[in-house]
Amino acid sequence: MAKRDFYDVLGVSKGASAEEIKKAYRKKAKELHPDRNADNPQAESQFKEANEAYEILKDAEKKAAYDRFGHAAFEGGMGGGRPGGGFGSGDFSSAFSDVFDDLFGDFMGQRAGGGRRAARGSDLRYNLRVTLEEAFSGLQKTINVPTAVACSSCEGTGAEGGVEPTTCPTCSGMGKVRAQQGFFTVERTCPTCSGLGQIIKNPCKVCNGSGRVEKNRALSVNIPAGVETGTRIRLAGEGEAGMRGGPPGDLYIFVEVVGHELFERDGVNLYCRVPVSMAKAALGGQVEVPTIDGGRGRVQIPAGSQSGRQMRLRSKGMPALRGGAVGDMFIELAVETPVNLTSRQKELLREFEELADDNNPETKSFFSSVKSFWDGMKG
Repeated sequence: MAKRDFYDVLGVSKGASAEEIKKAYRKKAKELHPDRNADNPQAESQFKEANEAYEILKDAEKKAAYDRFGHAAFEGGMGGGRPGGGFGSGDFSSAFSDVFDDLFGDFMGQRAGGGRRAARGSDLRYNLRVTLEEAFSGLQKTINVPTAVACSSCEGTGAEGGVEPTTCPTCSGMGKVRAQQGFFTVERTCPTCSGLGQIIKNPCKVCNGSGRVEKNRALSVNIPAGVETGTRIRLAGEGEAGMRGGPPGDLYIFVEVVGHELFERDGVNLYCRVPVSMAKAALGGQVEVPTIDGGRGRVQIPAGSQSGRQMRLRSKGMPALRGGAVGDMFIELAVETPVNLTSRQKELLREFEELADDNNPETKSFFSSVKSFWDGMKG
């Protein structure tokens, strides 16, 4: 079967530039790679065909020979091929390695077209405790964060005097070295630069070549109203500085709302236990309670209220972190039994008890039954 024209294989014109040829091959290699076409039996042969075409057209001398003689330039000993024959269709490892970084560089931690990404700094965590009142109103708070910052002496480069590091000669700045094993390309961390892609001949004496130093930083943090324990606030770019000029990480602030002596929180609602006298619980009346905003609220206690009864003050709870809603405040009554009574108070309570028994037939019947029971036991 006659070979297809190499320009047709890559989909370029005869006058295409070297960059246009490489771009077309990169597209074809990505489209036809066998690993991405497991269900297409034709993909492997087409992939080899594209590699063969690129192997010829990327080389100026081979391209000139091909333009003049066509496929015959690499057949019958006319040069450019392997000893004893023309260019073998299976020998495409060198062609594919030219665009390996373009296709898979992102997976190897590299930029397409060469150059290794500078190492990003680490993210930091800061635990911040706030009071319930602060969580209610929100606040601007200054925190001190110990972290690694760019060295001012070398401007973060790691080199003495701020001189730019030089490209590692072993890996050409890629941070990795490549070894060909048949069709597969194996990459390992460069032993010369330890994967940084650059070497420093004269390290900075202040930061020892790392490009960063330890320092306490004062940061102003906006704590929004409605935060809860576990709320996470992200400050982009406020984490550790990257190695040798790399981008900084982020700072994550984890909020903890400390407990309150009067209020218990459940989401946006607040709960408050309020003591009331036995007389007020029996007769009813108003009771004044504190609110989280520093004010006072009044609730009406119905006559005959028992311990544990709850009443609601609407919109006196916590603001929602998102949405603008405000919770309610629930007041739970705790009826107190009086202690340290005076003689007169005891006398009045006994009188009250007698009147209560006389006015309550059920209570009177109960105590009568108890008396009969004990009389029977004695008999």
